[in-house]
Amino acid sequence: METRFETIDVKIPSGTNIILGYSHFIKTVEDLMEIVNTTIGNCRYAIAFSEASGERLIRYEGNSSELVDVAVENLKRLASGHTFIIILKDAYPISILNQIKLCQEVGTVFAATANPLKVVVATSENGNGIMGIIDGSSPLGVETEKDKINRRELLRKIGYKS
Repeated sequence: METRFETIDVKIPSGTNIILGYSHFIKTVEDLMEIVNTTIGNCRYAIAFSEASGERLIRYEGNSSELVDVAVENLKRLASGHTFIIILKDAYPISILNQIKLCQEVGTVFAATANPLKVVVATSENGNGIMGIIDGSSPLGVETEKDKINRRELLRKIGYKS
């Protein structure tokens, strides 16, 4: 079988952000849940993880059945082993991204975004794998001095810089 490539849209519910990554072990879903609960416990979230061996199930956790359904559906469509997705509502990925990258099972974070997201998936005789992502849209230009001022003001307004 020759490897073929497909681009798959990830569903990102309005008002949410997602983190998409690669991990390697069944306990990933519980470890990621602990990271969310201990770091930003005041949000709605869902986590789903696709096993690549054994029972090859999509494992999941979360405190929003609506978001869990979306996370599981996204992983069904990607059909890629050892892939995880976290959907956050009322929280931003920047709040937990470093902790996720430090999780001992996590190998890669492909995306952390609220933008439209497409995933480039390769299919071979073994199954699917993520080759890369397309996050948002291409740039339209270079920021001006006024744009710099606006960027700096926004970061301070939302509390990410002082």
